[in-house]
Amino acid sequence: MGSMRALGLVLHPRRDCAPVIATIVDWARSRDIDVLGLPEEPGRASDRVSMLESGPLAAHADVLVSLGGDGTMLRAMRLSADRRIPVLGVNLGRLGFLAEVDVPELAEALCSIERDEFTVEDRSGLRATTGDTDVRAFNDIALVRVPGHGMTDVQLHVEGNPFVRYSADALVVATPTGSTAYSFSAGGPIVSPRAEGLLVTPAAPHSAFNRALFLSSGEKLALEVLPSSGELAVEADGLLIGHVVPGAIIEISVLPAAARVIRFGRTTFYQRTQRKFRLTGSAEID
Repeated sequence: MGSMRALGLVLHPRRDCAPVIATIVDWARSRDIDVLGLPEEPGRASDRVSMLESGPLAAHADVLVSLGGDGTMLRAMRLSADRRIPVLGVNLGRLGFLAEVDVPELAEALCSIERDEFTVEDRSGLRATTGDTDVRAFNDIALVRVPGHGMTDVQLHVEGNPFVRYSADALVVATPTGSTAYSFSAGGPIVSPRAEGLLVTPAAPHSAFNRALFLSSGEKLALEVLPSSGELAVEADGLLIGHVVPGAIIEISVLPAAARVIRFGRTTFYQRTQRKFRLTGSAEID
């Protein structure tokens, strides 16, 4: 990636990141590399981190380092999306799917990046638009019933044509990256991150058709909130972004290769999935 001039940090909102930040700052300063951070994030323990708002930080950083878990990685990926800055995930807690290294491996990982000894894994994103709302996500967009306001009743339109209706507690539209998150908890399949498309999964479905649906990345998807539906919360990567009422239409499209995740080839997606879900083999009795 050539000469690294600046490195940006994205922090877990609650974990103590100070010792890891010190390691990064010491490594960077010995190479005359600037370390940038976001002023709204707590836990900065070093006055050697330059604070910039998200836009300028993304414009100046050559690499983003996410300190936390998958949620922190998703924030870093959203921050990096416009310039497709490569993101290194450093695991500070429970094993996730997106983090690449643990804290003891961090210094060597930074040296490997400096030596161009890494690859990047492209991850697709989602764009959801409705009315004046336009949001991006890397795991999923979910329409979720509001307690006391009825079910999530939604008509799927594929390529402009009505296809199927779902009635459920929630309807999750996920990327392959997000197939191991909310969609998986709702009973959806695990999808390789190398695939591109939209995974639609109902959570606690009440309709006769209760199966997940996978669309190709080029197919247009629209979600129509039916008159029988209650008011619905709209979430992007687990964050509440607003509410919709019957009659609303949410258009969702794939953003191909919208984020770039740094990999060193030490583990595969399937090895990380095995560890996360503790898959030790067949459950059948010999």
